[in-house]
Amino acid sequence: MNRRERTVLKALSGFVRTGASTDTSTDTLPVIDDRLAVSILDLAVRIGETMLVAGASASAVTTTIVRVAGAYGVDPVDVDVTYNSITAAHHRTGAASPVTLLRVVRGSAPDHLRLERLQALVAEIEQGRDPADALARCREIRRTPFRYRPAVVVLSQALLAVGVAIMFGGNGLVIALAFVAAAVAALTQFALARARVPYFFSQIAGAFVLTMIAAATPLLRQTGWDAAAQVRPSVIVASGVVLMLAGLTVVGAAQDAIDGFALTAIGRILELTTNTLGVVLGILAGLETASALGFAMSPPTEALPLGPVPLQFFGAALIAVSVAIFNGGGGRIIGVSAALSLVAWVGYLGATRLGFEVAAASGFGAFLGSLAGVLIAYRLHVPSVAITTAAILPLVPGAAVFRGLLGVVESGQNASLLLTGFTTLAGAATIGISLAVGASLGIYLGQPVRASLRGIAGTRARLRR
Repeated sequence: MNRRERTVLKALSGFVRTGASTDTSTDTLPVIDDRLAVSILDLAVRIGETMLVAGASASAVTTTIVRVAGAYGVDPVDVDVTYNSITAAHHRTGAASPVTLLRVVRGSAPDHLRLERLQALVAEIEQGRDPADALARCREIRRTPFRYRPAVVVLSQALLAVGVAIMFGGNGLVIALAFVAAAVAALTQFALARARVPYFFSQIAGAFVLTMIAAATPLLRQTGWDAAAQVRPSVIVASGVVLMLAGLTVVGAAQDAIDGFALTAIGRILELTTNTLGVVLGILAGLETASALGFAMSPPTEALPLGPVPLQFFGAALIAVSVAIFNGGGGRIIGVSAALSLVAWVGYLGATRLGFEVAAASGFGAFLGSLAGVLIAYRLHVPSVAITTAAILPLVPGAAVFRGLLGVVESGQNASLLLTGFTTLAGAATIGISLAVGASLGIYLGQPVRASLRGIAGTRARLRR
């Protein structure tokens, strides 16, 4: 066979599929023994555990563990995240047994700056950071204390209540009373936390203090102040309700349920329900005590009116900034949270002007805020859960919760008033569900868009090279 015939035969053989591959090229594969696999899995699970405690969703934790392990050649990795544990397993082909790690997650303490630092660490790992250095950095992040001192946290919680009072158009006296009531409630909860009292009872105590202070405000009318005659105790309690519900993981629970993490979602929903029940019991105890002392409040016949539109935007931004601060957010998270709260509130006002009901309008505002938050979080390299939570909090129906509870307590033998109270509470629950669904939908639709933007950015970077 001459040279020309061999060339033709070689070209024709490319069209024929054979049983064995003729490609002799090989890839250099890292040698991962059991000891190295354990250390890599330990690093990945530690990062995931810290993220879950700091407020990340189960889906984000699972993805991060797989990314970290894969960056060091440990692949495939099976991850199971529940409400209070993380299990990761790696089984090499031909190995007698898999390498499996289990870590128990104890408690939850939102810390969005810690999430931001972990997110940066994962990016460095994927760029080739040494495993030993990455483990040391992870331990450093885990041991870093909370960004703000307790006094700053309490002040931010009081300012959150001020933001709610401003949104409802409260005068200077109402704003001052809301600040004082929220500060006293926050200090009460801080003291109970230092005494290791369960958070459920802390919620009861905080809501009770708020309600008692609000119930006593009509006494100021005896001073003859014009401002005291216009004080609305409902605004003070409503601001406190939003404060009590600010730390609950409504969006995280809904997102875990949608992503298919049933056990984690059930755990978070149960915690959310229990802590919300604590607020309800605290308000009920406060109303009953106030009634026994002769400070009974008459239930409002209609929803509390909002203040002028400029004040609504200012109050919403103040609420978002306050939430970002007591969740440990840095400067970028605080600024973006304030901006996104305005986006969410624009969506809410626009939907109400079009004739949408309050629940639907709230869900639409949460959707806009979370969708924009996912895209902005990618550009600024901040956790999306941090800015999304702060953005939708101004939409929480604190006034409706209090109005419904007050109607139930003061109904007496009046069945109509009792039914109205339960109807108002059901409406508030519907708004809460709508907020969770709208925020989760925004995150769900924003993730593929963010992935497309990341792919475009990567392509442009390669072309520039």
